Amino acid sequence: MRRETQNVLLVLLGGALCKIAYNGSFLRYVKPSLLPFLICAGVVILSLGLISIGRDVRAGRTVTDHHDHAGRSTWLLVLPVLAIFLVAPPALGADTVSRSARAVAPKQPALALPPLPAGPAPALRMSDFVTRAVWDDADSLHGRQVRLVGFVVHGAQDSTYLGRLVMACCAADVTSVKVRLEGYRGLAVLPQDGWFEVQGQVIPGSAKSNTRFTPTLTVSALHPVPVPTEPYEF
Repeated sequence: MRRETQNVLLVLLGGALCKIAYNGSFLRYVKPSLLPFLICAGVVILSLGLISIGRDVRAGRTVTDHHDHAGRSTWLLVLPVLAIFLVAPPALGADTVSRSARAVAPKQPALALPPLPAGPAPALRMSDFVTRAVWDDADSLHGRQVRLVGFVVHGAQDSTYLGRLVMACCAADVTSVKVRLEGYRGLAVLPQDGWFEVQGQVIPGSAKSNTRFTPTLTVSALHPVPVPTEPYEF
């Protein structure tokens, strides 16, 4: 690979990392706490490319490596750059939830969870709601209306779910949580991957091993919402 090509690839890759860090789209791929590392990596890679180009220009030389020690694998660096600049892949969504073997179930039973926030319909994270539905000995969800935000996932036998993805580090390790929706007209025609805020009440005992720890929510209201800035839960 020509030296000039290597330098251009470094500039493009570093620029791509800086771009997604600047516009916030990095949240589609990694968790917020990794932003400083992403910025540092982008700046270092971009600087290496620019410094190398500047040195070659000042020296007035063109260097070609006829032996191509880097190999063809170096060209794979072009793929993430093209994806970021040309395609801008969205966050994972309903398809990931549908292909998941099962919804996330908390690891420890008999959790002592704090009371729900005050108010007629407090907003909860999806993962928190599932945790309470499965393991909360205090049964804090009983008789309470809650509000959840997630995307629509249509399953088998005309079932409709509200889904969310939980990220530990990056998009490669996401796991899914979902809640089955019932008791509301028009659930079957909601757009797949459409984001909604749903208000409802859990059906007691619906989150068991035979349902893959998926609670059922009796929906009392729902309305569409914009895609969140942070599409994953952390």
